[in-house]
Amino acid sequence: MNTTFSKEEKAAMRAAAAEAKAAKLGADLEAACLAAIADMSGTDKELAETLHGLVEKHTSLAAKTWYGMPAYTDADGKVVVFFQAAAKFKARYATIGFQQDANLDDGNFWPSSYAVTKLTDADQKQLVALLKKAVS
Repeated sequence: MNTTFSKEEKAAMRAAAAEAKAAKLGADLEAACLAAIADMSGTDKELAETLHGLVEKHTSLAAKTWYGMPAYTDADGKVVVFFQAAAKFKARYATIGFQQDANLDDGNFWPSSYAVTKLTDADQKQLVALLKKAVS
């Protein structure tokens, strides 16, 4: 079994450490989130901007970065939803994921992350429903 971290995983860990330090120093966490989105390109940037707008419009979650990617936290500072750009780990799709503090439980088995290549109007409507349920 290979236990060596990839270059991308090491960069994400460094980003997480820097984020924790910045938060302790009172940094503008939303500005960091917006900067992370601005640094993206193409479809990743478009998807992240769409998610950010939907979170802002339909929830009270606060923006920040998490492992260098846009993330949104509840009042206790716990990540509820995050965006992982496809380019971050050279994947064929971006991911919108929900952490354990998202109220999405549905029986014994439910999705907690979604592969995304495009967000149509219908997709956005479905995502808004998930966001609202996650923060309910």
